Amino acid sequence: MTRPRSTAPAARQTLTILQFLAHQRGPVAASAIATALELPRSTVYRLLGVLEEHGFVLHFPEVQRYGIGIAAFEMSSGFSRQEPLSRLGRPILAALVDHLGESAHLAVLHGRDVIYLAEERAPRRPALVTDVGVRLPSHLTASGRALLATLPKAQLRALFPTPEAFATRAFVGNPADSTLPAPAQRGDEVSRYGQLARLLDGVRERGYAGEDGEVTEGFASVAVAVRDHTGWPAAGIAVTFPRQNVPPERWPALAAEIAHSAAELSRRIRGRDS
Repeated sequence: MTRPRSTAPAARQTLTILQFLAHQRGPVAASAIATALELPRSTVYRLLGVLEEHGFVLHFPEVQRYGIGIAAFEMSSGFSRQEPLSRLGRPILAALVDHLGESAHLAVLHGRDVIYLAEERAPRRPALVTDVGVRLPSHLTASGRALLATLPKAQLRALFPTPEAFATRAFVGNPADSTLPAPAQRGDEVSRYGQLARLLDGVRERGYAGEDGEVTEGFASVAVAVRDHTGWPAAGIAVTFPRQNVPPERWPALAAEIAHSAAELSRRIRGRDS
């Protein structure tokens, strides 16, 4: 169902100005805002005045430019406090688990790590190390690889500038019996930027990421990135399963199922019905 178009143009124009300012690297002139958004300058000045009065916009008089204000930052903090990704993602994960019969989780990128926000365990499946709040090296996990593959290469290089940036640790054995990471004993582990770049090229080409035994011995994962309204990676959805349950030739079909759930979460994050 498509919502009826707003009949409040001033509200729509105000939000458009805020969105524009939020995407700039620094304060911009009102004339630049008017030109970019194709709005009358008088309208832009009037709305900027209201936004400035309520703290959503800051005016820098020396350079005659405008930037995002404290009130807008407070709103973004409120967004974080309400844990919208986990709240929106949990029912989507639950539906995915019901459909596939395997466990799923939601993770976000934090520096070189991923942090797990939500997990839904399938019936009769063992506990995984990817519990809520757990932090793991992104380049070892399917969720992390799906997210890293969406980043600009300059940012990726900045995250992994030297071989020392690559943690060579993974969970091994039964995750229910282990709470601490142990050194990985794999010859194919990613430990150089060139290896990571080639791996992520494959993720971009396929449209999904995978890992096989690099987090937990005997378990594999397939993941897809969730993008926000700007196209930036908001989170990753991954399904984890005993290796023998889903052979590699079935991973593309599994990824397609996960991608459907990722698209639904992306739609909900954007707050749109279409």
